[in-house]
Amino acid sequence: MASAASMGVAVRALMIVLLFVMVAAFANLFAVDGYISCFDFSSRWGVKILMEFSVYTVVMGAWFFYKESGWIKTIIFTLSIYFLGSLLSIGYILLQFFKLSREESSTNPLYFVLARHHTREHTSRIPVVTVRAIFSALLFLTMGALIYTLIKDISGSYDDSFTKCFLANMTDLYIHAVMFAVWIAYKESSWTTATLWIISLLFFGSITLCVYIVRQLFSISPEKPASYIIFSSSDICEPLIAPHANV
Repeated sequence: MASAASMGVAVRALMIVLLFVMVAAFANLFAVDGYISCFDFSSRWGVKILMEFSVYTVVMGAWFFYKESGWIKTIIFTLSIYFLGSLLSIGYILLQFFKLSREESSTNPLYFVLARHHTREHTSRIPVVTVRAIFSALLFLTMGALIYTLIKDISGSYDDSFTKCFLANMTDLYIHAVMFAVWIAYKESSWTTATLWIISLLFFGSITLCVYIVRQLFSISPEKPASYIIFSSSDICEPLIAPHANV
């Protein structure tokens, strides 16, 4: 468990560094008066950036819903990410780290950050088949957005160049990609497999993330809770997962 605890410390330190990077990106964005341009989706690569950001937001929102078990809070959280980006995502993750007890931090911190600390009562579970359909649809949408963007870019039909917000947008997207890369590294038992997925994620972004999630969803039976894909196979087999089996 010492290695798991050390990994937790390293991930928390990484999240703090990423938080400062995004704060710097936001500061630069406001310095050049470019915040409004973040919502100009008619600009070059605007549609692809929006789709990429939306996939990351949906994934974060799905995890938030699992953690908090409230539709209203989830909607507010998800919409807020569109305005605050990875600042909110990292902030929420760091909050989960700071909520850990000493015992949780010293045993399996990543598991306890991902897991919720209460049982859901009187709340119906979203079927695995439904979640598969949602993320499969997101996969096709983000692939369509990429094809559309490449066609427009090659044809030179853009009227505008990249917006002032482009640097902040890309920083935000890559920060989210790094966060999901940490999750993939936690889930995969093989470093070779994890490395290949992470490299693909950094190059292809939300397409890789959707493929990975859909693959994980098809690896569990429809009777199992969809939240099982959040955890590594070793954690699912341990007694730790038992309190969360009714997700």
